[in-house]
Amino acid sequence: MAGEPQEDCLFCKIVAGTIPATIIRQTDTTVAFRDINPQAPTHVLVIPKAHYENAAALAAADPALTADVLREAQAVADDEKLDSYRLVFNTGSGAGQTVWHVHGHVLGGRGLEWPPG
Repeated sequence: MAGEPQEDCLFCKIVAGTIPATIIRQTDTTVAFRDINPQAPTHVLVIPKAHYENAAALAAADPALTADVLREAQAVADDEKLDSYRLVFNTGSGAGQTVWHVHGHVLGGRGLEWPPG
């Protein structure tokens, strides 16, 4: 069920503390942690503590929580002293989503080309 922890979800296990992560920020509704396979000098994932499969599902179900995730992405960028950064939400396997718990990638610390990929 949307919003409820999923037993087989890696990020739900990070939220629960049963799988370790390098957590750099945490609020009542979000967790931010370093990506284990960084694609830039700063690569942090920002997730809602509640489980939603992707950004579209989160936005439709809980606009306030969506805003919390976006605010935390900016807070990560501020903490990391990024003048500019990219925020990416991969939605669906064709876009590169591999964990089915919505997460924003905060990428920065180097030039980021356009178009990506």
